[in-house]
Amino acid sequence: MSETQKLKQVAAVFFKLGLFAFGGPAAHIAMMEQEVVTKKKWMTREHYLDLIGATNLIPGPNSTEMTMHCGYQRAGKKGLFIAGISFIFPAVFITAILGYLYVLYGALPQVQPFIKGLQPAVMAIIASAVIKLGKKALKNWELAMLGALFLAASLLGINQVLVMLAGGLLGMCYFFIRSKTWKTTHTIAPLFMVFMFSEIGSKLSAVGIFLKFLKVGSILYGSGYVLFAYLDTELVTTALLSQKQLIEAIGIGQFTPGPVLSTATFIGYQLGGFWGAVGATAGIFMPSFLFVWLLNPLIPKMRESKILGYFLDSINVAAVAIMFAVLITMSQQALVDWQAAFIALVSVVLVFKFKKISVMWVLIIGAILGYLLAFV
Repeated sequence: MSETQKLKQVAAVFFKLGLFAFGGPAAHIAMMEQEVVTKKKWMTREHYLDLIGATNLIPGPNSTEMTMHCGYQRAGKKGLFIAGISFIFPAVFITAILGYLYVLYGALPQVQPFIKGLQPAVMAIIASAVIKLGKKALKNWELAMLGALFLAASLLGINQVLVMLAGGLLGMCYFFIRSKTWKTTHTIAPLFMVFMFSEIGSKLSAVGIFLKFLKVGSILYGSGYVLFAYLDTELVTTALLSQKQLIEAIGIGQFTPGPVLSTATFIGYQLGGFWGAVGATAGIFMPSFLFVWLLNPLIPKMRESKILGYFLDSINVAAVAIMFAVLITMSQQALVDWQAAFIALVSVVLVFKFKKISVMWVLIIGAILGYLLAFV
């Protein structure tokens, strides 16, 4: 297959995912696994796990960065940019339209019944990925014990980045001591990048908005709730945005498909119109492209190194444990009535019994059921 054909394939896969990827990073990663590993076989499940583990250690939106890794794997550096842009574009486009309507009418559309149906469907997709990735990650009983420890830490609310780093170092030390060898095939120097920007005045230009969000994108770890804290500090405390506007912007990011960081587009529109939306979007996503471009070539070398291979194995188990913790938490929040339980049951049957059905259809069916059962 030619490079052009591969790039078109990458664009088609990730644009489709960008249109239907609801439910947050764990759900996005689960959907990606089915598309690029199970169906298209662009890489092994082991390598996909390595990418997840490495991605969790760098700033930025994990699922968006995973699309870039997958694009790089399939079509090189051009694939990295095509995959990332294709995945981001649907969310950014939808969010920009909602931002325009919000400025025009001062209200958001009522989509709660659809979201209520999507959540149980997303849970079934995550469960499928946890099972498949878990089978590859749990290579021995020691890793299984580490996984249980990571799961407990995640459920207790310990920061996910700390869980990943501490888990990786703990596993690496244990397996290194057990192997009783100091020999490695490669050594990788740690890479630390710090972006510091001066504070922008209270009235932001498009360039000022870009720099604000570039700063956030360069240091952001974690979920949409962490994004809320960052933006509260950058925008609310400096009186550029009200807290009500910020909460509604985060809500937009949650119920639109694709990365929750599309919230930046909505906020950028509030602050500076069209060019403000462009500046905020470019700023918050730009660091991710850079981080993945630098990191991706190092991952195979890390796997070749025995000691760093232990680190990746432990990180991978931690990543699966965190996905499992997300599934448990989501279940507690979503399965609150018989309608949600029914949608979850239908979704489980579709995902596990009819494996050839695309996850996109599982999400569509879940959303329709959520809307219909809201009137029962």
